Amino acid sequence: MGIAERGGVSSVTIRAVAEDAGVSLGVVHYCFESKEALVAAMGEALVLQLSQALRYAFGQARTEEAQSGPRGLRELLHSGLSAMWPIIEATPNRQLLTYEITAYGLRQQAAGAELAGSIAAKQYATMDAEAVEFLERSVEHVGMRWTEPVGHLATFALAVIDGIVLRWLVERDSEAVIAELDDLVQLVTGKAVEV
Repeated sequence: MGIAERGGVSSVTIRAVAEDAGVSLGVVHYCFESKEALVAAMGEALVLQLSQALRYAFGQARTEEAQSGPRGLRELLHSGLSAMWPIIEATPNRQLLTYEITAYGLRQQAAGAELAGSIAAKQYATMDAEAVEFLERSVEHVGMRWTEPVGHLATFALAVIDGIVLRWLVERDSEAVIAELDDLVQLVTGKAVEV
């Protein structure tokens, strides 16, 4: 994955991977029949790492003592996002690579390569599942319920976070991110009522 983080998906070749790993071309060809299979494996590894990072961040937020009601929900959501952001900020090349792999997968899918195309769907399905779990546990923890389907809220929140991360990759304005994440928390909290 280091090759791709340094040079993007275009730098990933069977030869480059073999050289980087110190193995023969045959070994890499045995494991991956094509570049699409190699990129799909990288995408799966990134999804797994992202899932673990989200679980860690959101787990940290859930273990904190929270008040009940809207204020408690705001604190819990803000805590989860605040725990997630340093992970993102510490890995800018990896974040950029996730966007690149998603775009690559979608282009390959349009060209008929279903394996590569499944990367984007799997990436978003994993993030959706993590966000849904966090949102469901958050309202339970503070004695509230969502007024809209939690899946829709998760999709919305993740779309906003996607945009925030992409904008941060361009501008590297971490102070703006704090305000943007706070706005997101306010919007999402407004979709919950006390039980």
